[in-house]
Amino acid sequence: MKIAMLLDQVVYPQVINPKTAERFAALGELAFNRTRENDPENARRILEGADFAVTSWGCPAFTGQLLDAAPGLKMVVHAAGSVKSIVTDELYDRSVRVVSAARVLSTGVSETTLGLTIAAAKNLFALNAETHAGGWSHTGVTEMYDITIGIVGFGLAGRHYAELLRPFDVEVIASDPLVSAEAMAACGARKVTQEEVFTKSDIVSLHAPELPSTYHLVDRDTLASMRDGAILINTARGSLIDEAALAEALEAGKLKYACLDVTDPEPPAADSPLRRLPNCILTPHLAGQAGNGLQRLGDHCYTQIRNYIEGAPLQGEITRDMLATIA
Repeated sequence: MKIAMLLDQVVYPQVINPKTAERFAALGELAFNRTRENDPENARRILEGADFAVTSWGCPAFTGQLLDAAPGLKMVVHAAGSVKSIVTDELYDRSVRVVSAARVLSTGVSETTLGLTIAAAKNLFALNAETHAGGWSHTGVTEMYDITIGIVGFGLAGRHYAELLRPFDVEVIASDPLVSAEAMAACGARKVTQEEVFTKSDIVSLHAPELPSTYHLVDRDTLASMRDGAILINTARGSLIDEAALAEALEAGKLKYACLDVTDPEPPAADSPLRRLPNCILTPHLAGQAGNGLQRLGDHCYTQIRNYIEGAPLQGEITRDMLATIA
């Protein structure tokens, strides 16, 4: 059995630690990308005769020409989130299964979102600055008690975020046209319309995918409909928010905070007003996994190949039909 490790030499050590590398080696022959490039010709050489392929950020799409090098390819495991940059109809036409590590990233997203939720509600960002300047107060503190938290998008991250909120005495509401009220209730959330999420919530967290239908779903009208002093958190995609409108709302004091782990573009432009607003909290797209957490992606990929070999269920499989509604 041959496993083609298509990750380049920059990404490889970030997502696969020595322990996981040993586990991969125990499964069969490994072929490595020894370069810092991800061009299709190099990938074709590595992929030749492979049964499995491990990919990540920057890997080329699996065109028919690339797939011809591995007629026995059974599965592609992606040590990253979205597979849209690598999958093709040819891949699915040849019955190659595709597995993503999106569920690993989504766990980090929801955990980071919870951290931002608590920090923003308790006004830690402003109180940190105030205390450094010599102040000492509890101004603007809101505890996780008797407030409403709204979730837009109830995929992996949105669902897990709702579950993480269970220990708190808060009401959780959510909107997602593809998820039933029963499925939301099982995670501790009450299904409402998207409009209600924005109008009724003290804190709104975005977890919707990047699709044409979700572009700027938070615009001037949406922001105007939110409660005064509400908090907006975006750990999904920057394109979900009209940032010019958000900057205006923040400057006017409409929102207490906007906590943005993602922006459009990334990083924000040097002259973006979001950079100068103290109630706009900017983090560098680290919510999913960062640092040593990235190595969870490689471990996930190893586990899925092992599961395939042993006939166990796969976690994170992406079918062709799912592509239209996922990030």
